[in-house]
Amino acid sequence: MVSLFLRRLALIPPLLLAMYTITFALAWLIPGNPLENPEGRRPPPEVVEAMKKQYHLDDPVTFYFEYLGKASGVSWALGNAPRPFDLGPSLRQPDWTVNEILRDALPVSVTLGCAAMLLALAIGLTAGVLSGLKPRGVVDAAGQIFAMVGVSVPSFVIGALLLLVFAAKLGWFPVGGWGHVSNIVLPAIALSLPFSAAVARLVRVGMIEQMTTEYARTARAKGLSRSQVAVRHALKNAFLPVLSWLGPATAVALTGSFVVEKVFAVPGLGRHFVDAVLGKDITLIMGITLAYGLLVAVLNLAVDMLYAWIDPRIQQA
Repeated sequence: MVSLFLRRLALIPPLLLAMYTITFALAWLIPGNPLENPEGRRPPPEVVEAMKKQYHLDDPVTFYFEYLGKASGVSWALGNAPRPFDLGPSLRQPDWTVNEILRDALPVSVTLGCAAMLLALAIGLTAGVLSGLKPRGVVDAAGQIFAMVGVSVPSFVIGALLLLVFAAKLGWFPVGGWGHVSNIVLPAIALSLPFSAAVARLVRVGMIEQMTTEYARTARAKGLSRSQVAVRHALKNAFLPVLSWLGPATAVALTGSFVVEKVFAVPGLGRHFVDAVLGKDITLIMGITLAYGLLVAVLNLAVDMLYAWIDPRIQQA
């Protein structure tokens, strides 16, 4: 287990470096000028030149290595930076640093993503088990329709419908904002439906397969009911494909909430990232991408360790 952990951990730095390099190249090529304000006015030319030199916006090579050194903590370790893991100032929000934006907005996105994944597991496991116990029945057909709709309809369409019906028409939930439990419900539902559909399909296939195995028939012969065999024996093995899918899916839920956050006016990183791309705020783009990349890597590492604990054969891989 320890050797597997160390092998997986050693892969994180090169993965983050590759992601940093690709993101930097794409962000640098985005058209626009981060020194223009939202109204399109520019500071005087001499001020623009001074700011370009200050932030190395006229020299991509210097920007690449200097920002990498500060963000990784290497510059701080060498005594060339006042603090470690400095992601720099936001070029479009001069009163804020990227670290401060991440400190305020990242917990919101993580909360929304975790709520969506918990809801997806609850809905998907229930629908998958019920469908797998009685395949080709009415419940199974309803589950298949739900899965097809959940996978096919984009989250922002579902979010708009939820806003129209439950917020604007019925008034059961607030239209947007953050700070109360009621603010989480609609965006979490909109974000969770594609994932709950995927969980339902995986669990359904796993349950159908496990319920026909020798150990399931033996358990039935000993007097256990079909539901008892499913819950006590089959579900654990049927859940293994979901577990391997869970790490990347959770990362997608956290990083894929950008559009949902925009629809529901949630003050998470989605709004900041969209505004950063539109305004070519390269320091904010790099900072958010690195934060999410690290989060994805840690989640995948955690799932690998959990999978190895449940199935020790994976440790030999």
